[in-house]
Amino acid sequence: MSGTSSGSIAVVVPAFEAGRMVGDVVQGLRRAFGAATAVIVVDDGSSDDTAEVAARAGADLVRHARNRGKGAALRSGLGAAHALGVRAVVTVDADGQHPPDEALGLHARAPDLDALVLGVRDLAAAGAPHANQRSNAFSNLVLSAFVGRRLADTQCGLRRYPLAATLALGGREDGYGYEAEVLIRALAAGVPLVELPVTVIYPPEHLRVTHFDSVRDPAKIVRRVLATVAETRLRALGAAARRLVGP
Repeated sequence: MSGTSSGSIAVVVPAFEAGRMVGDVVQGLRRAFGAATAVIVVDDGSSDDTAEVAARAGADLVRHARNRGKGAALRSGLGAAHALGVRAVVTVDADGQHPPDEALGLHARAPDLDALVLGVRDLAAAGAPHANQRSNAFSNLVLSAFVGRRLADTQCGLRRYPLAATLALGGREDGYGYEAEVLIRALAAGVPLVELPVTVIYPPEHLRVTHFDSVRDPAKIVRRVLATVAETRLRALGAAARRLVGP
């Protein structure tokens, strides 16, 4: 990677079969954030021209030889950003759903770079498919119940991660469950959480491209949630027991 960064943030775009949209996404992000902020596209084993289009648009490119999943792509992007020495990473989906100005606004409205910042969508107002609305509501309900606080949008890919803290959490899910896993681990570790409303764009159905299965993937997310909650609670119980026993 040869890109540069402004010193505080980079932008990471996980991408799979996104050649039709990723060039516009990268160009928009470069205009919004400025040329000094690295835009890192992680091509997750695409068979189309995703990598070539992203590189021509000015992105720093990370490539997976095969499709490994959104979580794996995000981890690779975070690792690439870490090599640039930035403090935080804004993540943006490659399908054009997240307007670049909204990504910049999310960052600008949350001055604490040590906070995990979640974008909160109004899916009904954005015209999201009903299956997506139901899936998101279900995931919100499940995660809120397990972490003991109401979470407004647990699936939005527009986020800002505090880089060092996120890497230290050790998230290991390869698929869509990574974002839920990191959220649970961050709350258990005491990472500050900020939720901010964002505007998103859902194109007409005939132009819409998604790799999220509204039945299969929520089930995988729930399994990862259950495993992560169990792990974090056991760790907390072990820490409490050690404090009681003393040195």
